[in-house]
Parts: sequence; C-alpha cells; structure tokens
Amino acid sequence: MGIDEDSLEYHRIDPPGKIEISTTKPTNTQRDLSLAYSPGVAAPCNEIADNPDDAYLYTAKGNMVGVVSNGSAVLGLGDIGAQASKPVMEGKGVLFKRFADIDVFDIELDLDDPEAIIDCVRAMEPTFGGINLEDIKAPDCFEIESRLREKMDIPVFHDDQHGTAIISGAALLNAAEIVEKPIDELDVVFSGAGASAISTARFYVSLGVDPDNITMCDSTGIITEERAESGDVNVYKREFASDVPEGSLADAVEGADVLVGLSAAGVVDEEMVRSMASNPIIFAMANPDPEIPYERAKAARDDTVIMATGRSDYPNQVNNVLGFPFIFRGALDVRATEINEAMKVAAAEALADLSKQDVPDAVVKAYGDQPLQFGPEYIIPKPLDPRVLFELAPAVAKAAIDSGAARQELDLDEYAEKLEARLGKSREMMRVVLNKAKSDPKRLVLAEGDDEKMIRAAYQLTEQGIAEPVLIGDSDEIWATAEQLGLDFDPEIVDPKEGTLTPYAERLYEIRQRKGVTRREADELIEDGNYLGSVMVEMGDADAMLTGLMHHYPSALRPPLQVIGTDPESEYAAGVYMLTFKNRVIFIADATVNQSPDEDVLTEVTKQTADLARRFNVEPRAALLSYSDFGSVTREETVRPRKAAQRLREDPDVDFQVDGEMQADTAVVEEMLEGTYGFSDLDGPANVLIFPNLEAGNIAYKLLQRLGGAEAIGPMLVGMDKPVHVLQRGDEVKDIVNLAGVAVVDAQEE
Repeated sequence: MGIDEDSLEYHRIDPPGKIEISTTKPTNTQRDLSLAYSPGVAAPCNEIADNPDDAYLYTAKGNMVGVVSNGSAVLGLGDIGAQASKPVMEGKGVLFKRFADIDVFDIELDLDDPEAIIDCVRAMEPTFGGINLEDIKAPDCFEIESRLREKMDIPVFHDDQHGTAIISGAALLNAAEIVEKPIDELDVVFSGAGASAISTARFYVSLGVDPDNITMCDSTGIITEERAESGDVNVYKREFASDVPEGSLADAVEGADVLVGLSAAGVVDEEMVRSMASNPIIFAMANPDPEIPYERAKAARDDTVIMATGRSDYPNQVNNVLGFPFIFRGALDVRATEINEAMKVAAAEALADLSKQDVPDAVVKAYGDQPLQFGPEYIIPKPLDPRVLFELAPAVAKAAIDSGAARQELDLDEYAEKLEARLGKSREMMRVVLNKAKSDPKRLVLAEGDDEKMIRAAYQLTEQGIAEPVLIGDSDEIWATAEQLGLDFDPEIVDPKEGTLTPYAERLYEIRQRKGVTRREADELIEDGNYLGSVMVEMGDADAMLTGLMHHYPSALRPPLQVIGTDPESEYAAGVYMLTFKNRVIFIADATVNQSPDEDVLTEVTKQTADLARRFNVEPRAALLSYSDFGSVTREETVRPRKAAQRLREDPDVDFQVDGEMQADTAVVEEMLEGTYGFSDLDGPANVLIFPNLEAGNIAYKLLQRLGGAEAIGPMLVGMDKPVHVLQRGDEVKDIVNLAGVAVVDAQEE
C-alpha cells in the first residue's frame, strides 16, 4: 500500500477526519448539565457582558485559535478550493494540539475576494484568542493579514509568510556563527519572490542582515530597480529591488554568502554552488523537492557547505511546526494583541540557542540514533524536541510583555513550569522535586561516571544547579567524551587508577571484615565504582549516589546495601515507581527488591512510600492490595496485607490514611470506596498502592506504563540509611537527572 492509500485509510477510519470536540468539565449529572448550560450558564454570560475580557476567564477563548484558509495556495497542490483544503487545516489543528496544547477550529472560507475574507474573519473575533491564516495566495495574503492586524485586537499570523522566515532565521543565526561571518556582512540571494520569500527577507533584516546586501530573483531573473520602475513587478517585490544590471539567478549567486531557495525544484546547479563565497550557506526549501538536492550541493565543493531543506530525510529541516504552535502559545498566555516583530525575533533567537544545548535521548532515538550536536549538520532543533515548548513560548511571552503587546503579565519562571506540565503530569511532578533540589544542591556520586549518558547528565545537573556531580571513572575518557560532545564544564572526577584510595579501602575493610572480606580484597573491591561510591557516601565525602546504568539491578544494589545498609529504623529497602496519568499520580511499591514480603516488610514499605509521596507534595492515601476485599477471602497471601494494614491503622505515629486488604479497583475507584465500602478509612482513591509481592508490583507498573498510558519515574529506592538510587539499564539522560533530583532531596532531608 503506497503513501496515498495509507493516507486515505488514515483519514477514512471512523470517525472520519482527524479532530473532534471534547468536554473539559464533568457532564455526568443533572447538576453538571445545569451548570454547563441552562440556567447556570447565565452567570458567566452576565459577567462577560459587563467586562468582555472576562471571556478569557469563563470560556475557552484564551486557548482557541482559528485556522482560516480559502484553499487558494495549498502547499504542493495550488488553488484547490476551500473544501479540498479542509484535511490540511484539520492537520494544522492536530499540530497545534500535539505540540502546544492549543485548541483549534478550522475554518474554510469559500471566498476569493480579499475584502470578503477580511470582513468574515473580523466578525469572528469574539470566538478566538488568535487567528492563523493559512494557504492563501499572494499577493492577497499580504493585504488580508495587514488589514486584519489593523482591525483585530487579537494576534493574526499568516504562517506561510512568517513561519519559514522565523525557522530559517534561527538557522541563519547559527550558520553564520559556525562559518564565522558577521550577519550584517552577509550577501544574501533569494530564489523566489512569493509571500514566503518576501517575508523571510524582511525578517532577515530584523535579524541584522543589511537590506542592501539582499538580492531577490523571481522566475524572470534579478528583481532590479529598472524592472520595478517599469511596472514589471508588484508592489511587494519592489521592496527588494536591487540597483544592479539585469541578470539570472546564476549571476546573482556568484560570490554570495547565502542562497535562500523558496521557489522550485532544480533551479540551482552545482556550478552555482561552486561560484558562491567560501563556506556557503544554502537553504533550499522548495517542497517536496529542493532547488538542489542535498547530496549534490554538499559534493559541489571541498569547504563547508551548510545546507538546510524542507525535508525530514536530510539534516536541518526547516519545518514550520517548530514555530507557529509555540509562538501562539506564548501570545495566547499573555493575551497578546498581536504577534509583532520583537516576538518573532525572540522566537528565532530561542530556537537558535536551543540548538546549542544537549539533545535528549528520546529525540535522538526518534531520528534514528544519529548524533545530534551543534554544528553544520545541526543548526536548528528537531520538530519532535519537547523542549521547544518551554524554551520558545516563554521567549515569545517575554517579548510580548517587553514590547507592550501583552495584556497580562506573567511570572516567567512559574510560566515555564506550567508549560512543562502541559507535556505530561510527570514533568509537573518532577518540577516540584527539582526545584527543591536546586534550593540546596548536594554532592552526588555518579558511580558509572565514564558512561556518556552519565557525563551528559552531570553537565545538565551542573548547568541547572540541581546537584554537584562527582564522576567516578577514567578521567582521560571522561574529558575526551565531554570534549567530543561539546560540553563545556569542569566536573569533579575521581579516577580509581589515580591517587590513593587507601582510606576508602580501609573503611570498606572495617565494614566487611566480618562478612568474609580480607584487606587485600578490600583494595581490589574499592576500584569498583559501586563500592567506591558507596564508601564515599558512607564516610560523608558525598551526600548521595546513583548507579545501575550498566549493571543488572541486583548487582548494582548489592554494594550500597553491603556498605551503607538500610535506615536504622528500617530493616528493608524497596523500589518505588511513580506513575503519572493525565489527572492522577500513584506510587507503586515494591516493584524491584522484595520478592515475597511478609507483614513486617509490607508495613515498612508502606511507611517509606508514603514519605516519598510527600516529597512530591502528594498527601498519601495508602492501600495494601490483594485479590481479597476486607476479609472476603482468608488465605495466607491475603492475611499478610490485612495484618499490615491493621498494624498501620493502629500505629499512633502513622499520620496518613491507610487501609486494606483490598482489590486494585476498590482502591482506585471512588464510587466503590464510597458505596460498597463506605466504612473504609480512605476518603478518596488511593495514590499509594502496596502490592503483595514483587511479581505483582512489577507486572502492574509495566502494564500501566505500556497499555494504560502512564509515565513512569523510578525506581526510587526507599529505606536506605543514606540516599542511593539504582537506575535501570537503558535509562535515558532525563531519567538520570530526575533520579538525581530525588537523591538530592533525600540528602537535604538527611
């Protein structure tokens, strides 16, 4: 089945199309409906009638964008009309929602007259917080956007004009830096003189390009002043008419630093590339096929050719999805009256800066595990990089505030955290812990410090002020890896092959001499990063430790258990996972350590997990799970959680809600707890779930993660005397950073 057939099937599957309307408030009872509609809805109507800005408080306007088109210039398809453009506009709505959590109505207008389109869109202002114009032919699009911006008090943005300009503008900033050419000295040639090319040229001027250094070519050739005076070009092209003799694109390109293609496939050849200045920058953005293929442009010269296209199968894809969702997100959240030049420049600069940061593992995996590091092959972020939201939107919001376009001020630090929460509940929960960690960073040993992921995590921990990492490993290897990755930081390194480890070996011998370890064996063991890190923490030379990335969980856990041991008030450690859903957080224990816990273990694990929940600002309601509900089945395996729950309820030092034994659905379904089991000590669904054995806990968290859509953070080790956490093999850098934050908060409490 080809791409066309696949796409038709994709769109045809019931329900047809790609979008739907969903409710955001409960509508289950008569009272719910009376609040949603008559008579309750009269109250917000009256408030808005008295103060129109209250529409942002009581309706979805503040998160609603209208995607408007007449289908007169659909990318790659041309003038196909309003109805045929609807799949494209629905797709635009999908991107708004997927990348920035913005709701969209797509509006296809069967109108050709610009004046009629202006009047129609203007009349819809009460509905929307912003308008995204799409696929409207030039020059009509210029007039429509300009007039609507004058008439409307909400942002109006024609993405075909400005999207490519902003994304390629970010690429230009970075490309100029790499080839070491000042942006105001760049000679820039445009192949193409449509709406996108003209807007891009204007935007490059805003970024610092000298307008006298811009040469624009249309299908006839260079747009000269002579052609402009003769009336050969429209008013918009005249803005970039050059005082040069007439000539072809090949003539214009000779000696140029930058070639921007927004025209058609195949109009640039290798000879043109060879005629350009040293280390040329070529943005060949015609779709689906660029002005010159990537391979041919790169092969045309021996020096550096920085190439960008509109295609995802080549490096440096200029994709508008890197711009419009996040620009509108920032604009909507400050209730901006417009998207002005300052906001667009801020967006480009934020994208350019993001390209220089370490790329998350998930993004690297999404693009075939190819290295992504700032340089000629990576000058703009990838569209699937989740960080774009909380880097770009705050930059746009700040620019709106600074430029006077905002009607609402924001605390930008709090705003960045709210944006992270839009990407998932786990980010919101981890932000609580990471902020605590930043308030008092601790020395954190990374026992497998010469692993690339550990080095990258150490860099992020240092940059974000979460911890003071100590890397255990081969110092030469660590420095070489850091240099290769372009990580500019000065980590503390403990190399077991350098310096003396005698004090640590002696301490290890003291701890383990009655466990069969000789003095010579202690000297050998201390060269193992897990033993060395454990002793450093035990002796107070470090506050916490992470390990496990390159070891099986039991073998990674063994050294810290032998050296540090469990808390004096505990006899058992346990592994806890935090699972986050859209509107719920639960903690699952034990999923990694205790295979067949008795009532003593279950009691301790429940207390430890409840304490952990509070570190995430979650008030624990604990349920000890079984296949029995409150004595409905009496067998050895049901009696253990029953007795543990009873012991916990009777313990005067237990200050959280706890009950059991109970089935899993009883624990998490409010109607069952309030109805059938109204006697339960839980006044709401449980958020701490204690499983009767390791097998059940491990199976449950993996099913919830894979089939239930939960995001899992952990395992977090509880019950240790000092903070130690054991990673899972294959964890990503973000997992290391998250668990490091938990370890630091543990150390703060110590």
